[in-house]
Amino acid sequence: MATRPAWVDDRLFPFQSRFVEVDGASVHYIDEGEGPVFVGLHGNPTWSFLYRHIVLGLKDRFRCVALDYPGFGLSVAPAGYRYTVAEHARVVEGFLAQLGLREVTLMVQDWGGPIGLWVATRHPEWFRALVIGNTWAWPMRGERSTELFSKALGSATLGGLLVRRADVFVNVFMRAGIRRKRLTPAERQMYKRPHPTPTSRVPVQVMPREILAAHDLLAEVEQGLGRVADKPALIVWGDKDPGFKERHRLRWERTFPNHRTVILRGASHYIQEDAPEEIVAAIRDWWPGQAAGG
Repeated sequence: MATRPAWVDDRLFPFQSRFVEVDGASVHYIDEGEGPVFVGLHGNPTWSFLYRHIVLGLKDRFRCVALDYPGFGLSVAPAGYRYTVAEHARVVEGFLAQLGLREVTLMVQDWGGPIGLWVATRHPEWFRALVIGNTWAWPMRGERSTELFSKALGSATLGGLLVRRADVFVNVFMRAGIRRKRLTPAERQMYKRPHPTPTSRVPVQVMPREILAAHDLLAEVEQGLGRVADKPALIVWGDKDPGFKERHRLRWERTFPNHRTVILRGASHYIQEDAPEEIVAAIRDWWPGQAAGG
């Protein structure tokens, strides 16, 4: 069984690392606190470290679980794993099934949206409520800037240079995606260390390509959203995200009639870094109402 590497800073990530095998992958996760189950899903190029502030803020009231997809954070993919969104989604499905997590309040952001909602639309009975950050769950064809981003960074040439060689996601996109604060050098290292070499950054490069390549999965999720549309939803939205705009937030609000929206003013894409205190406060204020039916 895998062990926690020495480079993990225990002061920044003061949680016990746990590992479980799912479909041949060694999946790393944290499991803190007691109470109703809260599960946080990350995007690219992040891992469960992204949820550290939210877990610290909620673990007195919730059982907080955050996991890493294979190839991200401390999770190790099996031989032949291609790091596609469909594979990640199946691993999350298997993870929740294996741990027997039910009545889950699921938080999704970035790729966590398509991945988590693929699972939720297949197993709506597993989930109690949703916390939706800056994300999507439908095909993005027709959004020109997104298509260009996918084609460029998913390509073997430009993408290979920028993502694998220059580590552009951590060095550039994470800087631009965190506007209200600045990561310390130690925090930045916690995002860089899971992917120290060009080869180890393959999972990071697959993700932008999947924006277009995972069209069928995204269409499947979109078609299934009606199966979870009755769930209570808290929408926590960074209004300075360069990729996800007001029109995306409005679509979420139309999808989930029983929603509450909290605008994270000035926050960019990585809302768990930009506005963790506001997210924690919003969840704590909103969630008790669900016990009374909304």
